Amino acid sequence: MLPALAIIGGTGLTALDNLLINRRETVATPYGVPSSPLSWGTLAGRTVVFLARHGDRHSLPPHRINYRANLWALHQRGVRRIIAVAAVGGIRADMAPGVLAFPDQIIDYTWGRASTFFEDHPAPVTHIDFTEPYCATLRARLIDAARMLNLEAVCDPCTYAATQGPRLESAAEVRRLERDGCDIVGMTGMPEAALARELEMRYAACAVVANRAAGKVAGPITMAEIERNLVSGMVQTRMLLERVISTLDETEIRSS
Repeated sequence: MLPALAIIGGTGLTALDNLLINRRETVATPYGVPSSPLSWGTLAGRTVVFLARHGDRHSLPPHRINYRANLWALHQRGVRRIIAVAAVGGIRADMAPGVLAFPDQIIDYTWGRASTFFEDHPAPVTHIDFTEPYCATLRARLIDAARMLNLEAVCDPCTYAATQGPRLESAAEVRRLERDGCDIVGMTGMPEAALARELEMRYAACAVVANRAAGKVAGPITMAEIERNLVSGMVQTRMLLERVISTLDETEIRSS
Protein backbone atom coordinates (compact mmCIF):
# COMPACT_ATOMS: atom_id res chain seq x y z
CA MET A 1 0.00 0.00 0.00
CA LEU A 2 1.39 3.37 -0.96
CA PRO A 3 1.97 5.72 1.99
CA ALA A 4 -0.33 8.70 1.54
CA LEU A 5 1.07 10.38 4.66
CA ALA A 6 4.70 11.18 5.46
CA ILE A 7 6.54 12.38 8.53
CA ILE A 8 9.70 14.43 8.03
CA GLY A 9 11.85 14.35 11.15
CA GLY A 10 14.27 17.11 12.05
CA THR A 11 16.81 17.64 14.84
CA GLY A 12 16.00 15.27 17.68
CA LEU A 13 13.81 13.04 15.51
CA THR A 14 16.03 11.04 13.18
CA ALA A 15 13.92 7.94 13.83
CA LEU A 16 10.45 7.05 15.05
CA ASP A 17 10.62 4.43 17.79
CA ASN A 18 6.89 3.72 17.49
CA LEU A 19 7.01 3.21 13.70
CA LEU A 20 6.83 -0.47 12.77
CA ILE A 21 9.16 -0.45 9.75
CA ASN A 22 8.45 -2.86 6.92
CA ARG A 23 11.24 -1.78 4.60
CA ARG A 24 13.63 1.02 3.70
CA GLU A 25 14.04 2.34 0.20
CA THR A 26 16.56 4.65 -1.43
CA VAL A 27 14.76 6.66 -4.10
CA ALA A 28 16.50 8.20 -7.11
CA THR A 29 15.14 11.59 -8.19
CA PRO A 30 15.93 14.08 -10.97
CA TYR A 31 17.28 16.34 -8.21
CA GLY A 32 19.70 13.92 -6.60
CA VAL A 33 19.58 11.68 -3.54
CA PRO A 34 17.22 12.43 -0.61
CA SER A 35 18.60 13.02 2.87
CA SER A 36 17.86 9.46 3.93
CA PRO A 37 16.19 6.31 2.68
CA LEU A 38 12.43 6.29 3.04
CA SER A 39 11.32 4.15 5.96
CA TRP A 40 7.98 2.49 5.15
CA GLY A 41 5.84 1.16 7.96
CA THR A 42 2.77 1.49 10.13
CA LEU A 43 2.04 3.89 12.95
CA ALA A 44 -1.21 3.66 14.91
CA GLY A 45 -2.40 1.15 12.33
CA ARG A 46 -1.92 3.58 9.42
CA THR A 47 0.50 3.33 6.51
CA VAL A 48 3.15 6.06 6.73
CA VAL A 49 6.62 6.82 5.43
CA PHE A 50 9.36 8.52 7.45
CA LEU A 51 12.25 10.63 6.14
CA ALA A 52 15.10 12.00 8.29
CA ARG A 53 15.62 15.56 7.04
CA HIS A 54 19.22 15.84 8.27
CA GLY A 55 20.12 12.24 7.38
CA ASP A 56 20.15 9.10 9.51
CA ARG A 57 23.20 10.36 11.41
CA HIS A 58 22.13 14.01 11.52
CA SER A 59 25.03 14.96 9.26
CA LEU A 60 23.37 17.44 6.89
CA PRO A 61 23.28 21.10 7.97
CA PRO A 62 20.12 23.06 7.09
CA HIS A 63 21.59 24.89 4.09
CA ARG A 64 22.95 21.66 2.54
CA ILE A 65 19.74 19.62 2.71
CA ASN A 66 18.47 18.56 -0.70
CA TYR A 67 14.91 19.71 -0.11
CA ARG A 68 13.87 19.15 -3.71
CA ALA A 69 15.04 15.53 -3.69
CA ASN A 70 13.27 14.92 -0.36
CA LEU A 71 9.92 16.28 -1.49
CA TRP A 72 10.12 14.76 -4.95
CA ALA A 73 10.89 11.30 -3.53
CA LEU A 74 7.88 11.48 -1.21
CA HIS A 75 5.58 12.72 -3.96
CA GLN A 76 6.86 10.05 -6.36
CA ARG A 77 5.93 7.39 -3.81
CA GLY A 78 2.36 8.58 -3.43
CA VAL A 79 2.57 10.91 -0.44
CA ARG A 80 -0.20 13.50 -0.35
CA ARG A 81 0.12 14.84 3.20
CA ILE A 82 3.19 15.72 5.26
CA ILE A 83 3.68 16.38 8.95
CA ALA A 84 7.05 18.08 9.34
CA VAL A 85 8.78 18.10 12.72
CA ALA A 86 11.46 20.71 13.46
CA ALA A 87 13.38 22.11 16.43
CA VAL A 88 13.05 25.88 16.82
CA GLY A 89 14.02 28.76 19.07
CA GLY A 90 11.29 30.57 20.98
CA ILE A 91 10.89 34.31 20.40
CA ARG A 92 7.43 34.98 21.83
CA ALA A 93 7.17 34.83 25.61
CA ASP A 94 4.95 31.74 25.66
CA MET A 95 7.30 29.81 23.37
CA ALA A 96 9.24 28.21 26.21
CA PRO A 97 11.66 25.30 25.88
CA GLY A 98 9.85 21.98 25.52
CA VAL A 99 6.65 23.53 24.16
CA LEU A 100 5.11 22.33 20.90
CA ALA A 101 3.92 24.97 18.44
CA PHE A 102 2.02 24.75 15.17
CA PRO A 103 2.84 27.64 12.82
CA ASP A 104 0.26 29.01 10.45
CA GLN A 105 2.55 31.52 8.71
CA ILE A 106 6.20 31.68 7.66
CA ILE A 107 8.74 34.32 6.63
CA ASP A 108 11.70 33.21 4.53
CA TYR A 109 15.12 34.70 5.38
CA THR A 110 17.13 31.96 3.65
CA TRP A 111 19.22 32.51 0.55
CA GLY A 112 20.98 30.44 -2.11
CA ARG A 113 18.84 27.32 -1.63
CA ALA A 114 17.29 25.49 -4.58
CA SER A 115 13.74 26.57 -3.81
CA THR A 116 11.50 25.64 -6.74
CA PHE A 117 10.78 22.84 -9.19
CA PHE A 118 9.74 25.40 -11.81
CA GLU A 119 13.11 26.22 -13.37
CA ASP A 120 15.65 24.85 -15.81
CA HIS A 121 13.07 23.26 -18.11
CA PRO A 122 10.79 24.46 -20.92
CA ALA A 123 7.60 24.58 -18.81
CA PRO A 124 5.98 28.02 -18.46
CA VAL A 125 6.74 30.22 -15.47
CA THR A 126 4.54 29.12 -12.55
CA HIS A 127 3.55 31.18 -9.51
CA ILE A 128 1.96 29.17 -6.69
CA ASP A 129 -0.40 30.79 -4.22
CA PHE A 130 1.34 30.82 -0.82
CA THR A 131 -1.09 33.01 1.12
CA GLU A 132 -1.58 30.22 3.65
CA PRO A 133 1.66 28.21 3.69
CA TYR A 134 0.36 25.41 5.90
CA CYS A 135 -2.65 23.12 5.49
CA ALA A 136 -5.26 24.46 7.91
CA THR A 137 -7.05 21.13 8.19
CA LEU A 138 -3.94 19.13 9.04
CA ARG A 139 -2.77 21.85 11.44
CA ALA A 140 -6.15 21.69 13.21
CA ARG A 141 -5.74 17.92 13.59
CA LEU A 142 -2.35 18.45 15.26
CA ILE A 143 -3.83 21.02 17.63
CA ASP A 144 -6.80 18.79 18.48
CA ALA A 145 -4.46 15.89 19.24
CA ALA A 146 -2.25 18.05 21.45
CA ARG A 147 -5.29 19.18 23.42
CA MET A 148 -6.67 15.64 23.79
CA LEU A 149 -3.32 14.48 25.18
CA ASN A 150 -2.92 17.56 27.43
CA LEU A 151 0.52 18.16 25.98
CA GLU A 152 2.58 21.26 26.70
CA ALA A 153 1.64 23.07 23.52
CA VAL A 154 0.86 26.57 22.27
CA CYS A 155 -2.10 26.26 19.93
CA ASP A 156 -2.45 29.94 19.01
CA PRO A 157 -1.43 31.13 15.54
CA CYS A 158 2.30 31.75 15.20
CA THR A 159 4.78 32.77 12.54
CA TYR A 160 7.91 30.75 11.79
CA ALA A 161 11.07 32.61 10.76
CA ALA A 162 13.21 30.47 8.45
CA THR A 163 16.86 31.54 8.72
CA GLN A 164 19.89 30.31 6.82
CA GLY A 165 21.94 28.62 9.54
CA PRO A 166 23.80 26.60 10.46
CA ARG A 167 24.81 29.17 13.09
CA LEU A 168 22.26 30.42 15.57
CA GLU A 169 21.03 33.99 15.27
CA SER A 170 22.47 37.08 16.97
CA ALA A 171 20.39 38.93 19.56
CA ALA A 172 19.98 41.80 17.11
CA GLU A 173 18.73 39.45 14.41
CA VAL A 174 16.16 38.02 16.81
CA ARG A 175 14.99 41.54 17.66
CA ARG A 176 14.52 42.13 13.94
CA LEU A 177 12.57 38.89 13.57
CA GLU A 178 10.36 39.91 16.47
CA ARG A 179 9.68 43.30 14.84
CA ASP A 180 8.74 41.43 11.68
CA GLY A 181 6.12 39.50 13.62
CA CYS A 182 7.92 36.18 14.02
CA ASP A 183 7.21 34.01 17.06
CA ILE A 184 9.62 31.09 16.53
CA VAL A 185 12.81 30.70 14.52
CA GLY A 186 14.20 27.67 12.73
CA MET A 187 16.39 26.80 9.75
CA THR A 188 14.49 24.20 7.72
CA GLY A 189 10.98 25.53 7.17
CA MET A 190 11.87 26.88 3.74
CA PRO A 191 11.94 25.91 0.97
CA GLU A 192 10.35 22.73 2.31
CA ALA A 193 6.88 24.23 2.75
CA ALA A 194 6.89 25.92 -0.66
CA LEU A 195 8.11 22.81 -2.47
CA ALA A 196 5.32 20.80 -0.90
CA ARG A 197 2.84 23.40 -2.19
CA GLU A 198 4.33 23.21 -5.68
CA LEU A 199 3.71 19.46 -5.67
CA GLU A 200 0.18 20.01 -4.28
CA MET A 201 0.91 18.11 -1.08
CA ARG A 202 -0.82 19.19 2.13
CA TYR A 203 1.85 20.24 4.63
CA ALA A 204 1.73 21.12 8.33
CA ALA A 205 4.47 21.57 10.91
CA CYS A 206 5.02 20.61 14.52
CA ALA A 207 7.71 22.88 15.93
CA VAL A 208 9.46 21.75 19.11
CA VAL A 209 10.89 24.71 21.04
CA ALA A 210 14.44 23.70 21.98
CA ASN A 211 15.64 26.97 23.50
CA ARG A 212 14.85 30.62 24.01
CA ALA A 213 16.09 32.58 21.00
CA ALA A 214 19.23 34.70 21.29
CA GLY A 215 18.83 37.65 23.64
CA LYS A 216 15.67 36.21 25.22
CA VAL A 217 17.61 34.73 28.13
CA ALA A 218 20.83 35.71 29.85
CA GLY A 219 24.00 34.05 28.65
CA PRO A 220 24.87 31.98 25.60
CA ILE A 221 22.77 29.21 24.05
CA THR A 222 24.45 25.82 24.44
CA MET A 223 23.93 22.58 22.55
CA ALA A 224 23.64 20.79 25.87
CA GLU A 225 20.62 22.93 26.70
CA ILE A 226 19.06 22.31 23.30
CA GLU A 227 19.59 18.55 23.49
CA ARG A 228 18.16 18.41 27.01
CA ASN A 229 15.00 20.26 26.03
CA LEU A 230 14.55 18.17 22.89
CA VAL A 231 14.42 14.96 24.91
CA SER A 232 11.14 15.91 26.58
CA GLY A 233 9.86 17.71 23.50
CA MET A 234 10.32 14.68 21.26
CA VAL A 235 8.59 12.38 23.74
CA GLN A 236 5.56 14.64 23.39
CA THR A 237 5.97 14.73 19.63
CA ARG A 238 5.94 10.96 19.28
CA MET A 239 2.75 10.81 21.35
CA LEU A 240 1.23 13.56 19.23
CA LEU A 241 2.05 11.87 15.94
CA GLU A 242 0.58 8.57 17.04
CA ARG A 243 -2.62 10.23 18.20
CA VAL A 244 -3.16 12.44 15.16
CA ILE A 245 -2.46 9.62 12.72
CA SER A 246 -4.89 7.34 14.56
CA THR A 247 -7.66 9.88 13.88
CA LEU A 248 -7.16 9.78 10.11
CA ASP A 249 -8.69 6.93 8.15
CA GLU A 250 -7.07 5.70 4.93
CA THR A 251 -9.65 7.46 2.75
CA GLU A 252 -9.06 10.79 4.45
CA ILE A 253 -5.26 10.74 4.30
CA ARG A 254 -5.43 9.93 0.60
CA SER A 255 -7.70 12.87 -0.21
CA SER A 256 -5.97 15.65 -2.14
